[in-house]
Amino acid sequence: MQGMRYLSLKLIICILTIPIFGFAKDISVDRKRDGENWQRHRGDQALKGVSNAKIGTKLKIDWEFKTGEFLKSSVVVSNGLAFVGADTGTIFAISVEDGKEKWNYKTNLGIDAPPLVHNEIVFVGSTDGFLYALRAKDGKILWKYETNGEIMGAPNEAIRPKSKDSVIVVGSYDNFVHCVRAKTGKLIWKFETQNYVNGVPTIYENKYVVFGGCDSVLYVVGLEDGKLIRSVEVEAPIAASVSISDGVGYVGNMDRAVMAFDIESGDIIWNYRHKNFPYFSSPAITQEKVLIGGRDKGLHCINRISGKQQWRFSARGRIDSSPVVAGDKVIFGSMDGKIYILSLQDGKEITSYEIGEAISSTPAIINDRILVSCEDGNVYSFKTNPTK
Repeated sequence: MQGMRYLSLKLIICILTIPIFGFAKDISVDRKRDGENWQRHRGDQALKGVSNAKIGTKLKIDWEFKTGEFLKSSVVVSNGLAFVGADTGTIFAISVEDGKEKWNYKTNLGIDAPPLVHNEIVFVGSTDGFLYALRAKDGKILWKYETNGEIMGAPNEAIRPKSKDSVIVVGSYDNFVHCVRAKTGKLIWKFETQNYVNGVPTIYENKYVVFGGCDSVLYVVGLEDGKLIRSVEVEAPIAASVSISDGVGYVGNMDRAVMAFDIESGDIIWNYRHKNFPYFSSPAITQEKVLIGGRDKGLHCINRISGKQQWRFSARGRIDSSPVVAGDKVIFGSMDGKIYILSLQDGKEITSYEIGEAISSTPAIINDRILVSCEDGNVYSFKTNPTK
């Protein structure tokens, strides 16, 4: 059955690609994004890491914004404002146009997690254990919800299938994934694991919540009620997030493997191993490719069907940054202090820019612009000079 399922998937991809290639190319893109917004740090609920923004082939710094001494949180963008959390415990709203601060809000401890923007509200978790809901236009606090551990991953947003209410789902170092009402922050359900939940809970078809944790287990939980549907033991802790497309989840683990698994059955479809280094990056998914950074200093491009390597790009430092695909390009940062743009087709370097300090965050990609946070405490905005 496993082979039949993937043969069918391969045939579907081929059929879609031949007669209506433009449509097939856009299947994994959230159509609500118009190239000007990047409201989730992986692009959509399923965390596919795909942007429909148009970017060019050059990198020129447009502005930089200082947040403090250290910066790990990824940038998100909504309605002309960039949002990022800092090690000082402050979340900043920054004008995309000129890099000027619009407002800030101070939490009690540092913020490593990327924010989420939904319905003009910024949701962000802090290492103080609280999930905060702030009004996007001015930073006014609307509510906060307390977990009993640090929040290191971004929240995700969904609509429950039966109740039809908007909810926010977030993992915590209290070993729980929490589901709360988006309007009020009131708890709906929480699901207990056996260790920390470091990544972002992935939402699939507003039906499932899918995530891995430091207990070396992948979980599929019902979005409506938080009940366990199935679990998959992977024999290695998972620090990153699961990306899902066409009913298949993709994730790297700390035991030197990237895996594909069937969401409905829990069957492992393939395991990819290259070198004896772990993966902290979350994958980007296109119709044919899985792209993920490794601590072997490589950006790996894996065939979605076979699990075989298509190409590998070698940087000079670890790649914990999660790549983003925009058109025919792949964008990511490295611990070597560079931001890279590669060709999606063959992995050749198109251009790069050396900031000089480690980059572990996910870039935010909008039309003509890349925004990325760096461990030197700065947010950098690059203009990319696209061709018309």
